[in-house]
Amino acid sequence: MRYVVALDQGTTSSRAVVIDETGCAVASHSNEYTQNYPKPGWVEHDPYDIYYSQLGALKIAVQKAGIDGEQIAAIGITNQRETTLLWEKDSGRPVCNAIVWQCRRTASYVERLKEQGLDPLIREKTGLIPDAYFCATKLQWIFDNVPGARERAERGELLFGTVDSWLVWNLTKEHVHVSDVTNASRTMLFNIHTMDWDEELLRLFQIPRSILPRVCDSSGVVSYLNEEILGRAIPIASMAGDQQSALFGQACYQEGMVKPTYGTGGSMLMNTGSAPKNSQNGMLSTVAWRIGGKTCYALEGSIFVAGAAVQWLRDELGLIRTAAQSEEIALSVPDSAGVYVVPAFTGLGAPYWDMYGRGAIVGLTRGAGRAQLVRATLEAIAFQTSDVVRAMEQDSGMPLSQLRVDGGASANNFLMQFQADILGIEVVRPKIVETTALGAAYLAGLAVGVWEDQGQIAALWQDERRFVPAMEEEQRQHRLRQWKRAVERAAGWAKDPLE
Repeated sequence: MRYVVALDQGTTSSRAVVIDETGCAVASHSNEYTQNYPKPGWVEHDPYDIYYSQLGALKIAVQKAGIDGEQIAAIGITNQRETTLLWEKDSGRPVCNAIVWQCRRTASYVERLKEQGLDPLIREKTGLIPDAYFCATKLQWIFDNVPGARERAERGELLFGTVDSWLVWNLTKEHVHVSDVTNASRTMLFNIHTMDWDEELLRLFQIPRSILPRVCDSSGVVSYLNEEILGRAIPIASMAGDQQSALFGQACYQEGMVKPTYGTGGSMLMNTGSAPKNSQNGMLSTVAWRIGGKTCYALEGSIFVAGAAVQWLRDELGLIRTAAQSEEIALSVPDSAGVYVVPAFTGLGAPYWDMYGRGAIVGLTRGAGRAQLVRATLEAIAFQTSDVVRAMEQDSGMPLSQLRVDGGASANNFLMQFQADILGIEVVRPKIVETTALGAAYLAGLAVGVWEDQGQIAALWQDERRFVPAMEEEQRQHRLRQWKRAVERAAGWAKDPLE
């Protein structure tokens, strides 16, 4: 039996999963790490926390599996996207903390882009809607605020990368500087038509090309693990952003297939085949993967806060002890008593793209308590996904009949049933819900011959449970209208009307 190890570097934890040839997870380990909030709306990670939490997870997962480096055919990497790192080329030391994708500090930079009329240019080249979510303005901020960073970058002394680049740099003895097409396509610097860094955008954002990583396929050997880590130079054979990796892990290989991931944030991707599709409804056009030089594209709706809302209930409010407890508490009451939570802690993503939106709780009465607030928070995750589904249906012209769900929060039965109810379509949960890691493993295994092709991988996919809608249409429409009213009250909150 050969194994593939997936390194799943997420926003709040780093996980390693050992996958066997049948697509089953035989062992895993996860390490949480510190979230830093230096100012309201700012989010940072210590780059060393990212690396060492992931390195530790790798070693322990392999130990749990009872295998050694000789039995591991390949390592695949999947990661939180858009998080921006800059480090010294010679020493590997970061010049500052990583600026996380959730961070809103560059909202004013994006406003200037829009005022200059650059929105259409950026959309056409990158498929992205200008937003503080992406890397380009984060890099600008570092150059403007970290002393000497711009000058050192121009002298070729610094390197930029998303989390995949940072991990490969540290995991390889020769410090390879690469990124894959899926991560590159989230920087707002990469042209998804030419599949290369865009010179016009680099000039616009004043980013020297010398700091950028070489862009490679999502599946293919990019380098080898430092043999000191597991005793053998194991091929690092895939790199992919977490949402694209989940699409691949869900075996959504046919045009029109869709999956939503319920992670720290949420994301829905639709496979659009060999050509990018322009959105008229707030979706992003992005790269799904590139294998053997052939690119597959996707439409994406990004939700900034999904599972993070449950963490908020646990860590900031103390209303639950564990994320799993949220299901029990939500089911202890018949409804949310008219309470709606809009978890726009770092703005509103698709289809609103409101950098200044902030979290809101509306509909409170004296009878609303802990259970209603927990239930309303879970419902908010489903409402946000519903917004994206409807926008994606309009863009594609294809009504969806089924959702293949994944991610940690998809294990919550209440949430999945409410998702089916509020959408009026079937929700299908696979046997392995951590399909982000599974996708990275499949992409790596393809590169080294563990699996022959995508057809063989698709045959491994199995469903665990199906959730059938049971809500009456009148009630569904009423709940959706109330949700829209709640979103309107959260929109634009952080923008001073006097500015």
